[in-house]
Amino acid sequence: MKLIIQIPCYNEEQTIGVALAELPRDLPGIDRIEWLVVNDGSSDRTSQVCAELGVDHVIDRPHLGLARTFMAGIEASLARGADIIVNTDADNQYNAADIPKLIEPILKGEADMVIGARPIREISHFSPVKKLLQCVGSLVVRLASATTVADAPSGFRAISREAAMQMNVFNEYTYTLETIIQGGQRNLRMVSVPVRTNGFLRPSRLFRSIPAYVYRSIFTIFRIFVVYKPLRFFALLGAIPFGLGAVLMARWVWIWLVVDSERAHVPSLIAASLLVVVGVQAWVLGFIADLIAVNRRLLEDIQLRLRRSEFNRP
Repeated sequence: MKLIIQIPCYNEEQTIGVALAELPRDLPGIDRIEWLVVNDGSSDRTSQVCAELGVDHVIDRPHLGLARTFMAGIEASLARGADIIVNTDADNQYNAADIPKLIEPILKGEADMVIGARPIREISHFSPVKKLLQCVGSLVVRLASATTVADAPSGFRAISREAAMQMNVFNEYTYTLETIIQGGQRNLRMVSVPVRTNGFLRPSRLFRSIPAYVYRSIFTIFRIFVVYKPLRFFALLGAIPFGLGAVLMARWVWIWLVVDSERAHVPSLIAASLLVVVGVQAWVLGFIADLIAVNRRLLEDIQLRLRRSEFNRP
């Protein structure tokens, strides 16, 4: 059983040493542990520091963002024969002593993906707004993925080899939310385990301010929901104008039949008709988007077969 601990890095010269010092080299039930760092186009000495500190695999790439860097690490880990992949952060946010808790459900055959649930309310450097958004985001992801994941934005997670082969990330901002919704679509077994966090070393690089974080989070959840639940999304979207149009239409009929049959009340009739047409158009778009989603799932199945062929070990 081989475990690879992967760390996406971007200009982490000052913190990567702290994170690496906490990583294990031996764990019960694991025959071999390797460390893999994906350097996302850092302009400092991140790669050199990792090599000096004994990282087994250092992959240098152009700067493409966290989501693509995460997927590069997943594919590199698969190519190097990982049976389990643990993803953690270079800023030592997560307590590496909890890695055994992460991999235990996979070793027991009880889960395909395990997400570390941070004590959000106890993290002092999280503002009240960020704590609220973390909880709301996790709730939305649970509803969209039909899972019970407690901390969806957490990047501290363990992934089995088979689950890793089925991963695709279309969003360029972050991988955390999308992989959970995608896993729910594929009926992967996902569980949460409580994990601890370490002290604050540096501000997050995913957002520059709370408004930026709010905007990015809402847009990410919205986009993922459209990609993976198009029929439901457009059905809900079309129900709003259709319902308003139906109410206006009923009001027009009541006024015309009961109150004042001598006047046509054309504005109300036009408004009702337009709203009903908009609602029906949204439903039609939902059916088209759902057909496109079926095609995407077929392509994902083809990609899975190619990955199994490419990464299959003798």
